[in-house]
Amino acid sequence: MTRTKSGRVPYEAVHKLWEQYRATGDARLRDRLVLTLAPMVKYIVYRKIREIPARCEVEDFISCGLEALLRSIDRYDPQRGATLEQFAWTRIHGAVLDELRRNDWAPRSLRRWERDITRARTRFISLHGRAPSREELSDAVGVTTDELHRRLDDIGRSDVGSLNVMVLGDDNATIERIDTLASDDVTLDPEVAAMRERAKERFRAAFELLPERERRVAVLLYVYNLTLKEIGEVLGVTESRVCQIHGALRRRLREHLHDEEQLFTEVA
Repeated sequence: MTRTKSGRVPYEAVHKLWEQYRATGDARLRDRLVLTLAPMVKYIVYRKIREIPARCEVEDFISCGLEALLRSIDRYDPQRGATLEQFAWTRIHGAVLDELRRNDWAPRSLRRWERDITRARTRFISLHGRAPSREELSDAVGVTTDELHRRLDDIGRSDVGSLNVMVLGDDNATIERIDTLASDDVTLDPEVAAMRERAKERFRAAFELLPERERRVAVLLYVYNLTLKEIGEVLGVTESRVCQIHGALRRRLREHLHDEEQLFTEVA
């Protein structure tokens, strides 16, 4: 089908094709109409692409628009005065908006605030050549600074996205968004892990310097979880003597590790 320089198919050609489909019901003619008007669906969707939640796929909205286009072709009535393209545009645009609202957790009032704030920021930048401060933006919107802060916080919380969305990492490799989040688990920090390993090595070295009996008491107490009384029975000494040995080994370890106090504080 011949298109104009702007890429659009003349109204007369589209209408003639629709009349043939209406008269015959030939599915192949309907498919030709869909292919002819399909660029309009992409145009509408890509105009709205900034409003599409990150967790959603653009292809889903294109599919929604194509379904609306199919319904438009079947329900079009030229007696109402609009062209098929005009009628389809309205139905597709409405379907895409409905799909956006269905996928948006925020109320419409909040989205109106978001649009107003965005317009005010854009106007300020075009007039002054720089981004507005919080106070200047609140004046432009016509609210207090505290009210603007609350609205921006609400807008920020409304932008919920999937952690499985693919994004670019620091090395420009494609990774899931969840892999870019900082973990609260300090044990995953390479620096902390290295410090812990060094602390273990220093402790093992200091432990090896203890007399054999003190090392044995430490193993029975901290590895096998025996009581002081049970350890005394194993060693054939009194409970008070075990307590003295335990106190002595702790003092020795503190002496050996005195210079590493900062290291053990960091990994505690």
